[in-house]
Amino acid sequence: MTTTDPETALAWWALALFAVYLTLGFVLRSVLHYRATGDTGFRGISGPVGSPRWWAGVLFVLALLTGVLGPVAALAGMEPIGVFNDPDVQAAAAVAAVVGIVLTVLAQLGMGSAWRIGVREGERTALVTVGWFAVVRNPIFSAMALTGAGLAFMVPNLVSIAGLALLLIALQLQVRIVEEPYLRAQHGPAYTSYEQSVGRFVPFLGRRRRTRA
Repeated sequence: MTTTDPETALAWWALALFAVYLTLGFVLRSVLHYRATGDTGFRGISGPVGSPRWWAGVLFVLALLTGVLGPVAALAGMEPIGVFNDPDVQAAAAVAAVVGIVLTVLAQLGMGSAWRIGVREGERTALVTVGWFAVVRNPIFSAMALTGAGLAFMVPNLVSIAGLALLLIALQLQVRIVEEPYLRAQHGPAYTSYEQSVGRFVPFLGRRRRTRA
């Protein structure tokens, strides 16, 4: 079975949205952050090679690369997974991708000067708990997961789904292994209280349990 015209169009749209996503969420955001603060906010892959912190960064990079390769594989003739090969699913995925990109940008703006990609030991930034961060603790990552899912299901082949799986694993590692311990160390009781009242990725879910004295 050869790739049909609608599938080809969706693959090109997915590539275009990926380009917009990377440009707005990473390149332009870093440039604007540098102009405002003199710092790009980029901290890169950190931690000893092979450590959970290192893997979080590596998997995130691999997720982005694999995600881009999904539409490329579709254009090369890789067939979509049958159960997801439905026009309604793909249309909803396109909408989800666009919404996810918009929410990613808005959540990044909500962090202001505290925005970073990665963490640096000893660096202290403001604890942002208002706006989108009053709804969930990690709205940028939540929006990125939505974007990744939308882009993957626009061209739901094995490569795209693998990229989505890598992204979800990377986000979990980054939040649970890297950022939450870092923020507890930097902000102490203020962050602990925040964890207890606001969900991790979605409202109300993933809140830290209150411990009895």
